[in-house]
Amino acid sequence: MKYFSGFSLSEEEELFSDYFTPTDYTVVGFSYGAQKALEYAYNKKTRVDRLILLSPAFFQTQKPSFIRTQLRYFEAGQEAYIKQFLDNATHPLKLNLKPYLKVGSKKELSYLLSYVWEEHKIKAILNRGTIVEVFIGEKDKIIESNEVLDFFKNLCTTYLIKNAGHILRTK
Repeated sequence: MKYFSGFSLSEEEELFSDYFTPTDYTVVGFSYGAQKALEYAYNKKTRVDRLILLSPAFFQTQKPSFIRTQLRYFEAGQEAYIKQFLDNATHPLKLNLKPYLKVGSKKELSYLLSYVWEEHKIKAILNRGTIVEVFIGEKDKIIESNEVLDFFKNLCTTYLIKNAGHILRTK
């Protein structure tokens, strides 16, 4: 299995083990990692049976001022920004993500915020016979769940998990 971590995280895939069965032909990405997972699967010339996108970072409907503000906050206080990010990611629960913390860079944050999900890439992956599944938390404080759902629901199997946040946990 190939796994791509979320922004400022590393080796957190155990948090999502209920959402996939690891095989040699599975690609999984969480949040920022979902963007990376899609690009990996799209550009991969060999077999991918399943692409799983967990809380995909989706900001293409945000105004440019939102992206500039996020980058400015990150530059002004990286530690405070990451703390708030982790708090929002674990909402509505209080999970300790510090064991998975690997502070990201401004370049990674900029990529994450400006990434554009392209339908033709998802369709190309599906046309190769890959199953694409998207999991979204209803109470996500990082992304706009309804916007993500609206984008993906007509392209691939999409699940909205009631009472879950970005980490997709309800308890």
